Amino acid sequence: MNNAPLHSLRVRARPGQRTKGWLVAGPLVLPVALGRGGIRANKREGDGGTPRGTFRLRRLWWRADRSTRPMTQLPVRRIRGDDGWCENPGDRHYNQPIRLMPDDPGDRLKRADHLYDLIIELDHNTRPRVAGRGSAVFMHLARPGFAATAGCVALTGPALRRLIARIGPRTRIAIG
Repeated sequence: MNNAPLHSLRVRARPGQRTKGWLVAGPLVLPVALGRGGIRANKREGDGGTPRGTFRLRRLWWRADRSTRPMTQLPVRRIRGDDGWCENPGDRHYNQPIRLMPDDPGDRLKRADHLYDLIIELDHNTRPRVAGRGSAVFMHLARPGFAATAGCVALTGPALRRLIARIGPRTRIAIG
C-alpha cells in the first residue's frame, strides 16, 4: 500500500442508503456508517445528521488501555475516565471537550463499548461555535453492520487505523 500522506478524504452516501456511505482516500474506497438523519447541510443538535461540508481533522483521541498509541501526524490525546464532550447548547463549553463527574450529563469518551477506542475530532461548528448547530462530530469505530451513528462518520477498526497512519493536520474531509 502507498504510505504517502493523505491530504483529502471524501465521504458520500450510498444511493438509496442515507446512513451508509463510502470514504474515498486516494486509492482506498472504504465503507462507512453515517448519521441516522443522513448527510445534512443544515445540521442541528440532536437531528442525527452528519454535517455536509469540508472539515479539518483536529486531533486523535485514543484508549491507551485498549491499544498502543497509534502512529499519526495528528496531535494525539489519551482518553481518560473523566473525558467528555459538551452537547448542551446552553453551556459555555458547548461542542468542546470537558471533564465529567460520574453523574454529569454529556458524551463520555471512555465507553464500555469500543466505538470511541479511536476518535478523530473534526472541526465542525468550532469557528465560531454556534449553539444548537451540532456537537461531537467525530470519525470513530463502526457498530456491527455499519449501524447508523448519531451524526459521525464510522469505519471498521482496520480501516480507521490505515487512515490514521496517513493523515495529519493538513488533511481535510469533504462530506457530501
